[in-house]
Amino acid sequence: MLTGELRSQIDAIWNSFWSGGISNPLEVMEQITYLLFLRRLDDLHTLEENKSVRLGKPIDRRIFPEGKDAKGRDFNDLRWSRFKNYAPAEMYTVVGEHVFPFLRTGVGGTSGAGGDGSTYAHHMKDARFTIPTPALLSKVVDMLDHVPMEDRDTKGDLYEYMLGKIASAGQNGQFRTPRHIIKLMVELTAPTAKDVICDPASGTCGFLVAAGEYLREKHPEILRDPVAREHFHHGMFHGYDFDNTMLRIGSMNMALHGVDNPDIRYQDSLAQTQAVEEEKYSLILANPPFAGSLDYENTAKDLLAIVKTKKTELLFLALFLRLLKPGGRAAVIVPDGVLFGSSNAHKELRRMVVEEQKLDAVISLPSGAFKPYAGVSTAIVLFTKTNSGGTDHVWFYDMKADGWSLDDKRQPLLSEDKLGLQPFKDGRNQLSVAEHEKNNLPDVLERWGQRDASERQRGRTKQSFCVPKMEIAGNGYDLSINRYKEVVHEATEHLPPKEILKKLAVLEAEIQAGMKTLEELLATH
Repeated sequence: MLTGELRSQIDAIWNSFWSGGISNPLEVMEQITYLLFLRRLDDLHTLEENKSVRLGKPIDRRIFPEGKDAKGRDFNDLRWSRFKNYAPAEMYTVVGEHVFPFLRTGVGGTSGAGGDGSTYAHHMKDARFTIPTPALLSKVVDMLDHVPMEDRDTKGDLYEYMLGKIASAGQNGQFRTPRHIIKLMVELTAPTAKDVICDPASGTCGFLVAAGEYLREKHPEILRDPVAREHFHHGMFHGYDFDNTMLRIGSMNMALHGVDNPDIRYQDSLAQTQAVEEEKYSLILANPPFAGSLDYENTAKDLLAIVKTKKTELLFLALFLRLLKPGGRAAVIVPDGVLFGSSNAHKELRRMVVEEQKLDAVISLPSGAFKPYAGVSTAIVLFTKTNSGGTDHVWFYDMKADGWSLDDKRQPLLSEDKLGLQPFKDGRNQLSVAEHEKNNLPDVLERWGQRDASERQRGRTKQSFCVPKMEIAGNGYDLSINRYKEVVHEATEHLPPKEILKKLAVLEAEIQAGMKTLEELLATH
């Protein structure tokens, strides 16, 4: 957990960027990411130096080369541990004129000099230094220098807090799926030590980070076994995006959460063939952008072969089917139109998921879950790729509350310990009925675990229930929960006929008495 003091420091830094003329929150995040990367490089070089001293051998892998750069500056001066002690003016000169050219050519470029050999280094090849003043640079460096980088939780929380500021700034919030929704989807799919996980629209890599944290908590043995640890750091996590800024930010998010070398790379998932990636992944977690329509000319032909459409939401689903191995599973967010759209492409894709694969669940999300950026209604769709069918019953859940207000402010409705999935313990939802009405997430997880048992007997008036495949097929593969949900009609108590007649007689007598009084009043006037 971040201390209040550290949060205040970050807020002050953020405000300094804004007052210094950098108004784009993504640019602020990018500049901080570069500095965090520089500190990481210095830490790696220090480890190599210590190893060299212990073994009495020359440094095996130099991050910072010996000698001087093209402008005559000693490469050692480019290290965080050196320049952090310079006066602001000199620090600004060193970072702008020496460190960033080194990032572009020595670390991230093709020359291969120095570098940590990771995906982060690759994304530095077009790094730009845009911090406007020496004073601001000195302030940011000092703040980051006080973050305990050996503490994975602290540095991870620090970065997540800053990513949250991207969202609260009101720009680029589309890159931020709420963390509690991400964690729910990870828990529902329960990643294992052998999974190969992909997010084809990775953004800040929130899904991949959450999957990594889940594995550390639920499968700590993964980091003790050499083979499993190698897979965790170098083979498990894959993310694509077509925004280089997001690639840098996502890569650093993974680094600060303790994943050494994930595969985070530039790729327009819909606009180029995925033949090489076909049936490569065992788990897909995603909330892809749904921008409307694409031009046929720019759309991968292998995806159009699955579903003939220009709609990005359908093309992404087709992509997920292509990328998954048989037996692989997916938890993805889709706009509600995917569930009930009447076009041939909509119906055919739903038919494929229900009849040819195994559709596990449809969880309807509250319509304000993505406010203030979008008010569109969405759902989480969970399915398993089988290529041979297997859908029996589909589990539906009508989530009405996620713990936060569903207006543009998205304020927490419960105390911190009652939010998210925290109240889900020992397989049970620990919230009271009143608390559940404000946070459905623990109940979703509990009932998900019973989807093949007691949930089969739940009535259609309940918040969750199962629907047999035959009924779904009979409804044109409509997957909207309202198609199957039954409304509760409150019973009205009726009086016996004699009582009703007696009441009518009394009412008639009262009316006649009233009419007589009215006639008498009129007669006196």
